[in-house]
Amino acid sequence: MSKTNLKGLVGGVALSLFATAALASDAHVAPMTEYANSTVKQWISNDVVIQAVKAQNAKHAGLSQADIDKMDQDWRAQTDAGSKPMIDAVLGNALSAYLVDQKNSAQGLVTEVFVMDNRGLNVGQSDVTSDYWQGDEAKWQKTYSAGAGAVFIDEVEMDESTQTFQSQLSMSIVDPASGDVIGAITIGINVDAL
Repeated sequence: MSKTNLKGLVGGVALSLFATAALASDAHVAPMTEYANSTVKQWISNDVVIQAVKAQNAKHAGLSQADIDKMDQDWRAQTDAGSKPMIDAVLGNALSAYLVDQKNSAQGLVTEVFVMDNRGLNVGQSDVTSDYWQGDEAKWQKTYSAGAGAVFIDEVEMDESTQTFQSQLSMSIVDPASGDVIGAITIGINVDAL
């Protein structure tokens, strides 16, 4: 096979993957919305989620943006460090254990789960996130800031580590006692498993 034909073949494969991703991005919204309504709503109404978010909201009520930025910088530095006290504290809490259980029970459909407070800071998570503050990202802004019942489904992207197409599903978390939005949840979904 000549170099030209090989280039054409490789270009065709890349185009095919791109076309597949484009189709998947259109097709993933309905099943992810159904998953949000049938499954994730149950997760976020669990008392473990509600109490953990409310407790962190109270704890972080006095934080300035400078405080949040410092916490985020500390988290990012710890992701590659030998000592990870901040990350270990979050991963070791009851909410994170609950989220790991939900991820594991999804049998490969869910790649990650994390819950954020009313400032966009991680409260609990199934896996380590690259940053601690999500408040500057659409996953928090289009859910917590949008109010009760908000659902945001992001674009499909290729996850290089798992070689699967994935999307993030995010929802606002509401305190059932008051009806107030208190936080948000983000779930990574393996679109290939839908």
